[in-house]
Amino acid sequence: MAILADVATFALKLIVFVAALGIPLALILRLSRQAQDDGNAPIQVRPLHHRLRERAERIRLEITPAPHRKALQQSLRRQHKDEAKAPGGQPARPRLFVLDFEGDLRASAVTSLREEITALLQVAGSSDEIVIRLESPGGMVHSYGLAASQLARIRKRGIRLTVVVDKVAASGGYMMACVADRIIAAPFAIIGSIGVVLQMPNFHRFLKRKDIDFELLTAGEHKRTLTLFGENSEPARAKAMEELEDTHTLFKAFIGQHRPQLDVDRVANGEHWFGSRALDLGLVDELLTSDDYLLQRMETHDVFQLYQHRPKPLMQRIADRMSSALQLAALFRSRA
Repeated sequence: MAILADVATFALKLIVFVAALGIPLALILRLSRQAQDDGNAPIQVRPLHHRLRERAERIRLEITPAPHRKALQQSLRRQHKDEAKAPGGQPARPRLFVLDFEGDLRASAVTSLREEITALLQVAGSSDEIVIRLESPGGMVHSYGLAASQLARIRKRGIRLTVVVDKVAASGGYMMACVADRIIAAPFAIIGSIGVVLQMPNFHRFLKRKDIDFELLTAGEHKRTLTLFGENSEPARAKAMEELEDTHTLFKAFIGQHRPQLDVDRVANGEHWFGSRALDLGLVDELLTSDDYLLQRMETHDVFQLYQHRPKPLMQRIADRMSSALQLAALFRSRA
């Protein structure tokens, strides 16, 4: 009877544990799918050059002595009229389009990215430029592979592509960045982490102590390698390691293809660097914040920001923050 009581107690605890873990996860996944399935969010266009210029002109007018203020106003009006003139109905200046990509573990922002790029490719020309303000610590290989492929569509059309990183472009984030014609990073942005990782818990010994069997049946020798509940064999570990190495090889080849000037073998060891060190290694091309870069380009381009308003549910925002925090913690662990 004592054994039956222990088994019943353990089963009850296991059910409670699975329910406590499974229900929140199921809710998060459901909310995530609902957010991603909302394909009706319109693409908004915001003329950044007008907004930034108006702010600067307002300050100039405020600090200009009153006797000279009217002359300055007239000068600014004439300047605006001259810039608005366009021969043959064409834009007076080339355009720069700004897209924002904030990456999570699943690169879920690729849903908006692909729609924005599809729309832009129908209006952007060879004289225009597309800037991606990229922030991502990386995540799933196939998800970031798709995101990188979306950026490659821009390059194939012959449109200048610039990626600017203010905080972090690591692992899958750098996979995306390397597609660009030019990578610009802030001096202390985290760059690199060109590697692949697989980590998972295993409950086999715990189940064994409780006399619980776990059965795993597969058709195909390598249908499953490492498992959560079964006993992981050395051949299974070897196969998983083989898959990791193959993915890493593909990762390095992808970066070498898009940045042939980079010594891939030197930097593809999973290590990351701050922007100033990344510049020395050739991982980035220039040190600058996105704000300064856009101010520079405003001298020659009209700047437009494209975005879609897709509010995330609270639980998804919490899950994204936790995911980013864990990945950043993993990045810094080697330097702690």
